[in-house]
Amino acid sequence: MTLCADEWIIEMSEKHGMIEPFESEQVRFVGDRPVISYGVSSYGYDIRVSRQFRIFTNVHGAVVDPKAFDPKGMVEIEADTCLIPPNSFALALSMERFRIPRDVLTICVGKSTYARCGIIVNVTPFEPGWEGQAVLEISNTTPLPAKVYAGEGLAQVIFFRGDKPCRTSYADRAGKYQNQQGMTLPTL
Repeated sequence: MTLCADEWIIEMSEKHGMIEPFESEQVRFVGDRPVISYGVSSYGYDIRVSRQFRIFTNVHGAVVDPKAFDPKGMVEIEADTCLIPPNSFALALSMERFRIPRDVLTICVGKSTYARCGIIVNVTPFEPGWEGQAVLEISNTTPLPAKVYAGEGLAQVIFFRGDKPCRTSYADRAGKYQNQQGMTLPTL
C-alpha cells in the first residue's frame, strides 16, 4: 500500500467525484474570517462538519446499547456551533460525501487544533467501496464545555492505495452504513 498524495486526491475528486463538495486547496479563511482549515492537505483531506449534531443525554434514562440503540438517549441540534458538555460525547455529520475506490482504504483521524483542546474524534476507516456521508464521533475529554464549529474542519481523512483492488468491497458485502445520508445511528 502507498500513501496517496494531494495530486491523486485532486484528480480522483475532480474527475471521479470521490469527495463532494471538494476544495482543491487548504481553506484557512472564509472572506477575512479565520476558520479551522479544510480541503486538500499533503496526503489527505480535511473534512468539514455539517450543522447536524446529536449529543448524548441522560434526560430520558436511556441505556447506550450498540445492539439495541435507543435514540431517546440523544438530543438533536442543528446549529452553526455545538456545545458538547464536559466529559461527554456527540455525533456529527460531515458536509462531504465520499465515494471510496475499490483499491483505496482511508483512515479518518481528528485534527490537532481540536485535539489540543481535549476534543477527540474517533479514528475510523472508510473501507474500499464505501459511499456516503461520514458520521463523526466526538469526545469532549475536558471538565469544561467544548465548542465545535459547523462548516469548518474537524477531521482529516488519510488515503492509502493498494497495488490492486480488494477482492470484496464494502459495497459488495452490502455494509450496513453503505450510502448513508444524514445522521445514521448504530445498527446491527
